[in-house]
Amino acid sequence: MSHVSSGPSSLLANLLAFGASEISAKATRLLVVVAISRNLSAENVGYAAAALAIGEVLKSLTENGIGQRIIAAHKDNLEAVCHSAHRLFWGYCVGLALLQMAIGLGLYLSSQTTVGALVGLMAIEYLFMPAGLVQVALAMRENRLKRVAMISATQVSGANLITVALAFTWASPLVLILPRILTAPVWLVAVRHLRPWQRKNTALLASLHPFLTYGLPVTGIELVKALRLHADKIVVGALLGPKALGIYFLAFNAGLSLATSFCAALSIVLFPHLCQEADQQAALRRTVKLSLACILPFVLLQSLFAPIYVPLLLGAKWAHIAPTVAVLCFAALPLTIWTAVAASLRVNGRPKVEFIVTLILTIALVISAIIAAPYGLGTMATAYVFTTTIILIAAALPHLMKPSPQELRKV
Repeated sequence: MSHVSSGPSSLLANLLAFGASEISAKATRLLVVVAISRNLSAENVGYAAAALAIGEVLKSLTENGIGQRIIAAHKDNLEAVCHSAHRLFWGYCVGLALLQMAIGLGLYLSSQTTVGALVGLMAIEYLFMPAGLVQVALAMRENRLKRVAMISATQVSGANLITVALAFTWASPLVLILPRILTAPVWLVAVRHLRPWQRKNTALLASLHPFLTYGLPVTGIELVKALRLHADKIVVGALLGPKALGIYFLAFNAGLSLATSFCAALSIVLFPHLCQEADQQAALRRTVKLSLACILPFVLLQSLFAPIYVPLLLGAKWAHIAPTVAVLCFAALPLTIWTAVAASLRVNGRPKVEFIVTLILTIALVISAIIAAPYGLGTMATAYVFTTTIILIAAALPHLMKPSPQELRKV
């Protein structure tokens, strides 16, 4: 098992560290939204949004549970697990780079020249990842989560600031893509310095079977989760065109950025925390209460003041999306609850349950997007929040209401 310290105070400290990382990333992301809303046409934003959606769906395949096997490995088997993981990381990332380049080429040859070129260019980022992923997992295992968070924040914030600078000088969708590639080497150097690790030719290799039995459902979950986050953008782009997609992209970035940031931080921190808890059911309930207490005030404030900050930040021409942003903020609550439950399912070796729920939600959201798209952005946002809340709360309640072992002993 990992050596991460447990307890509510440790969870809160690590959650705050990754939360601060995500807030830093989203604060600079907000500058990106402001810059592109004032300098790029909605059509150019739409092209970049389509490429980012396709890229993020493919990038989800790198979230394959391999790093979590390192975090949870027994110390006697750790080196063998790291060496097997290292090989798998390289295979995954090189394969994904080739796949994404092929998809980009296909789009380019089918007259989607701008989107195809952007998708192909984004594939370069994968080539920097495998040389640092084992180091990241080892650092998290050793409770260096704050440093990992700092490196992540530096990379993402740096990319966002480069985007802002480019947006004011170059009105091209490339300004949303190119900085991701430019900052990838910075991340690689930083994580290798944080937790040095080198592959040894004489080291034994761990069996691949645990990686596959655990990793395949996790990969499926992350793929479907990425589809949940981005399939609606693909639907909007296909049905309504790049201009409508550009407007939709800005609205969802303004409304859901808080939810995605907090849930990303929570999912990273919670797995190693729950790995150390004897009574995971009680720990899950504490986590949900703590998480909701952290995010609820921000959700309420963000929704309440949307009519003020949306036109102030994005410009008066975007004031009409403020009601949509206000509605979307509330998706943060069911997403936070389900993120905690999903982490508990993974710790208990039940990622298939998370996969099924995420698949159902994704299908439901795509259907709701198709039905609501002709009725406008506000209707799509309402349908998104309603569908997400109903499905995730219904899926989470049975796990939250399940009695812990200590409670059963008292009966």
